[in-house]
Amino acid sequence: MKNQNKDIGIVPYGSPAGGWGALKAVVDAIRGQMSVKENIIALFKVNQPQGFDCPGCAWPDPQYHSSFEFCENGAKAVSWEATSKRNTPEFFAAHTVSALWKLNAFELEGEGRLTHPMKYNLTSDTYQTIQWETAFREIGTLLRNYIDPNSVEFYTSGRTSNEAAFLWQLFAREYGTNNFPDCSNMCHEPTSVGLLQSIGIGKGTVNLEDFNHCDLVLCIGHNPGTNHPRMLATLREVSKRGKKIVAINPLRERGLERFTLPQSPIEMLSMRSTQIASMYYKVRVGGDAAMLKGIMKCLLVMHKDRISLKEQGVLDETFIKEHTEGFDALKADLDETEWSYIFKVSGMTFADLQNIAHLYATAENTIICYGMGITQHQHGTQNVQQIANLLLLRGNIGKRGAGICPLRGHSNVQGDRTVGITEKPPLWMLNNIEKVFGFKPPHKHGHGAVAAIQAIRDGKAKALLCLGGNLAEAISDPQVTFKAMRTLDLVVHIATKLNRSHLLLGKHNYLFPVLGRTEVDRQASGVQSITVEDSMSMVHASRGTLMPVSPHLKSEPALIADLAKATLLNSRVDWKKMVSDYSLIRDAIEAIIPGFDNFNKRILIPGGFRLPIAASQRKWLTPSSKAQFKVMQGINEDPCSLKCHDLVLTTLRSHDQYNTTLYGLNDRYRGVTGRRDVLFIAAAEAEKRQLRDGDKVNIITLDNEGNRTKRRLDNLTLVVYDMAPGSVAAYYPEANIMVPLESYDNESGTPSYKSIPVVLELIDTLGVLL
Repeated sequence: MKNQNKDIGIVPYGSPAGGWGALKAVVDAIRGQMSVKENIIALFKVNQPQGFDCPGCAWPDPQYHSSFEFCENGAKAVSWEATSKRNTPEFFAAHTVSALWKLNAFELEGEGRLTHPMKYNLTSDTYQTIQWETAFREIGTLLRNYIDPNSVEFYTSGRTSNEAAFLWQLFAREYGTNNFPDCSNMCHEPTSVGLLQSIGIGKGTVNLEDFNHCDLVLCIGHNPGTNHPRMLATLREVSKRGKKIVAINPLRERGLERFTLPQSPIEMLSMRSTQIASMYYKVRVGGDAAMLKGIMKCLLVMHKDRISLKEQGVLDETFIKEHTEGFDALKADLDETEWSYIFKVSGMTFADLQNIAHLYATAENTIICYGMGITQHQHGTQNVQQIANLLLLRGNIGKRGAGICPLRGHSNVQGDRTVGITEKPPLWMLNNIEKVFGFKPPHKHGHGAVAAIQAIRDGKAKALLCLGGNLAEAISDPQVTFKAMRTLDLVVHIATKLNRSHLLLGKHNYLFPVLGRTEVDRQASGVQSITVEDSMSMVHASRGTLMPVSPHLKSEPALIADLAKATLLNSRVDWKKMVSDYSLIRDAIEAIIPGFDNFNKRILIPGGFRLPIAASQRKWLTPSSKAQFKVMQGINEDPCSLKCHDLVLTTLRSHDQYNTTLYGLNDRYRGVTGRRDVLFIAAAEAEKRQLRDGDKVNIITLDNEGNRTKRRLDNLTLVVYDMAPGSVAAYYPEANIMVPLESYDNESGTPSYKSIPVVLELIDTLGVLL
């Protein structure tokens, strides 16, 4: 960076990821949130066989546990939930909703854990306590009075357990709707849709053991240092084995460069670190499909050249012939794609693409990991499929040490979908529900997240019930979303902490506190365990160890059951019995969802069990029983971008952030302290415009024709950063105002947060445009 300036909180960070910086951050998080000794000790129960699953990311637990299996951001997540701070009725009585609206996200959640069920009072403009029974009765009456069940939206957060998610979908389907807007709609839905078409299952194919046998790992469009830090320990072991890790990302991220393992006394005391990526390539924002097609095009040339010399080709022709369809169409598409176009869109050189292709061609076993840098585009589904194509070319799916590895976010976002949270339910699942519970669930497809907001905007949705999360801030286009949510008749939020969504008020508003992942859940039969599924399809038990922060809390399953009983007066489900013992919920999951055989017995095994992944066994659950090469027309993953491709904005998370939750206002690895009003810009772009660190700018979204729109984010401080030319970046969710609600992947419905064409306006210190 140039013109380093501590006064504006922009100073490069020179240390590796992890290390003493991470340890200090853990101590600061504990000191700031947890004042009780027992709560601090609970950290050592995180991700342990007899403890609770981290409420943060979905990276799997290793087979052999160390004394502590939590990372910096996991410690932040636990301390944030197990905080000693309380958000009591006295606080709400002293603060109107109008006043709370003026607080930022960090301040709202920083007030601590919710302790009592609340209902909004219009006269006082405050949330006030309400008895559980009264609240359930009122909500049940309102829900029964809606003529069309499809006028109700049932939102789910990815931190919800399998047991709660299963009851949630059962409640909604007996009520009569498949409206399940879900946090996965905003992150990895292109994975669920794209891989289902390509390999027959919408999940990754690798397990943690595969990283012990791979020769090459390609990391594309993700930032492990912040979003899934425990992955760094796995990548560290790959690097120490002498195997190659290649990072391909618009920004250089410290977690993909160097890492010091906090659990390693030798590295910590010697101030050493392990190099993670052996090579780092910066792809232009929105250029992933071009990059992937360029690599595949190189492979075709290499294969042809070797065959002509009567040498072993680089493509696995036997695998392609026996296990796939569509290769000829893919080859024709790659042959027709011009190199000049690939270079322009990807921002990469022929030498870059050839080098990656050579590494891939000479590696026996390759894993490709990817995150939301791949999925959150208008053609995110096709991006995912190009990764699958690349793996299929060399038979790198369905063998040890190889496969596709989507990096899911919240710790059970994949599990929620597995147990039925889907707006497009398969017929077999609906038939099984009817067989087990005796009611006929609806078959009409429901709403995902974007469709739900559109329905609310258009007056078709009357009620929104949120099982956790912060939908209003997470979804794109708050200009539309906030206004729409204020027109609702009924809003119910189930949460642990206050967030901005809870302040968007309809006619009837309820805010219910629930147990967190860290807390003891005691029901009629005793203390309960819940289960979660990680990003590699491992299902394991989680049992909280801390006493609940308030005697007025309910567990999510118990709360859902009470809502269902109050709404469905003639329900065919014995809700009380199921909630008395969660093993009965798991019995029902086993009866309805394939792969959960002996569910209750298998979660007693330390580490749990893996759900069947047919593609890992080279069994392709596609219509033709073969994996599919999927052709993407063109290479531009966001059609608008190339018409006005001078600068493209991507949204990203800071290091003190998980999804919309802010643990602080720092972004340590990127050198930003005490602020979020920044715009990262490539050094080449800054030099071209004669800009430097600390300059103030506005950014304006461009439409499909390259014209300025009314969407803008003003008064941002520039941070000159090592990133791809043509690229700028700002923090999510603040930059969501730049994304129109209608800008999403048509196949999956995921908003295009990662590729927004913009222009800059430079302003002087007095706020005058220059």
